[in-house]
Amino acid sequence: MERIKVTIENKQKAIKVPTGVRLLIRRCCHAVLEAEGFTGSAEVDVSLVDNEQIRTINREQRQLDIATDVLSFPLGEDGNYDINPATGAAMLGDIVLSMERAQTQAEEYGHSLQREVGYLTVHSMLHLLGYDHVEGGLEAVHMREKEEFVMLQMGLPRGGSYVMSEEG
Repeated sequence: MERIKVTIENKQKAIKVPTGVRLLIRRCCHAVLEAEGFTGSAEVDVSLVDNEQIRTINREQRQLDIATDVLSFPLGEDGNYDINPATGAAMLGDIVLSMERAQTQAEEYGHSLQREVGYLTVHSMLHLLGYDHVEGGLEAVHMREKEEFVMLQMGLPRGGSYVMSEEG
């Protein structure tokens, strides 16, 4: 992989974004692409939103009037992506992550907000690369295995906690 550009925009005020979370998101995006053997340069846009914002996006884009934890909007299909003419990078798509929902789920699962944001980023990146779990079955199992592999590579195993230092 040549280069990955991850643009992160915090569009919410409900949850303070902890130090190091932006770096964690970038590292998770990179780890997924590395694990998948992605070659070339890539771009990903990540928006951090609140529950009401993600509910609105979910309603407008998917006709589901509920707040969810993360949404993925791939710009490619079957490994073919739009190319940014200015950079030559594959534009993988957009990730919309609810920081409120991530905080709630971190508390429910008994791990850190950072671990939850890392998992949701890995999950969403796999969606951008074409993985899906909606129909269940082997495809869902395969996606879960990929998630767990990347999370282990990141030092974020299931049941583990990830706390970044202030330098992170």
